Amino acid sequence: MDSKNDFPLSAVPADQRKGLWSMMSVLLGFTFFTATMWAGGSLGTAFNFNEILGIVFIGNLLLGSYAAGLAYVAFKTGLNTVLLGRYSFGLQGSKLSDFVLGFTQIGWYAWGTATIAIILVKLLDLPSAWSTPLMILFGFGFCISASIGYKALEILSKISVPLMLFLIGLCFYKGLIDVGGIGELVAKQPTESMSIGAAITVVFGTFVSGGTQATNWSRFAKSGKIAITATLAAFFIGNGLMVFVGAFGALVYQQSDIVDVLVSQGFMIAAVIMLFTNIWTTQDNTIYNFAAAGCNLLRTEKRKLITIVGAAIGTVMAIMGMYNMLIPFLILLGTFIPPIGAIIMTDFWVRFRGNMPALSEIDLPQYNMQGIFAYIIGSAAAYFSPWIAPLVGIVVASLAYCILLYINSTKSKTVQGA
Repeated sequence: MDSKNDFPLSAVPADQRKGLWSMMSVLLGFTFFTATMWAGGSLGTAFNFNEILGIVFIGNLLLGSYAAGLAYVAFKTGLNTVLLGRYSFGLQGSKLSDFVLGFTQIGWYAWGTATIAIILVKLLDLPSAWSTPLMILFGFGFCISASIGYKALEILSKISVPLMLFLIGLCFYKGLIDVGGIGELVAKQPTESMSIGAAITVVFGTFVSGGTQATNWSRFAKSGKIAITATLAAFFIGNGLMVFVGAFGALVYQQSDIVDVLVSQGFMIAAVIMLFTNIWTTQDNTIYNFAAAGCNLLRTEKRKLITIVGAAIGTVMAIMGMYNMLIPFLILLGTFIPPIGAIIMTDFWVRFRGNMPALSEIDLPQYNMQGIFAYIIGSAAAYFSPWIAPLVGIVVASLAYCILLYINSTKSKTVQGA
């Protein structure tokens, strides 16, 4: 198969595997995202500085551990989440996870497309009528690097990630000066209220859909150590940094988005650069994820075509008002995405004992009803849980799958014994 197509329906071969810096650049570029800062902003108004540090640490440790677990499975098998879904949900049943994962990624793409157009209109004081043409421009423009494949994502991220880190450092430095030093920052008190459980849910749920599909890149890792290290760097450290940036901005400037903070600090050019690098490095990864799910759903290797079609759908959704639907969308993600990853990891470690056979070497059923029922149970538990919904969904789905596998195994032994 042509390596330029990034193996949408097969395992990544050994000669196409990547090193740590390559993996880390792509994954960090993915997690450096505006919406994560907005989620952090809600913490900045509800908790003091020390409490924010604890919530960011716990929430992102949970998220990083979840994503790293999936990353190791992806490395071992060379497969991404939607292909692993064939084992867990069946050849036809996996289309359920394809749809759920694809829908969430196209929703993110729509939100990012609308965000950059709206913010750019505001920053440059352009007429509001420019918003729609800009959404069309960016909606199709951002998918170019994704349509090329992993190599383009890697090049873009290696340029953008160091640049964004520099701008974040500049923002912190100026912020500490403006607030009067670290002592004044720590002394600031919250103006709103939020429970610890809800706060951790916000941190975990904001990028759990991305963590579930980060296997699209971790499957390219040369070793398990590289897959786990790069994923933890992105989802524990990188995503944690984004949440903290949002909380910091809300504490000091009552603005959670670093672009708005940089503008208020007088760094207009830096703000525009940050806007483009921040959105672009996530948008191309997001539409790449959609294409991976779409290829598995339609059983086609035409990844570039699916990428362009996804960009068109996302652009239409952006024009229709996706920008105003972020909070309900985040709740949806935190509820229905984590059980998929939980079942895949349980499948790998419990059913296959860490040694999954290749797709070409196993006769998979059309529907794996144990996996499907476990997903329904886990999602329902997350939906009705008053506690940390994503974590509840992961634990319940995994336990339900273990129980259903045990029951099915016991039945099979009974039938064979008879």
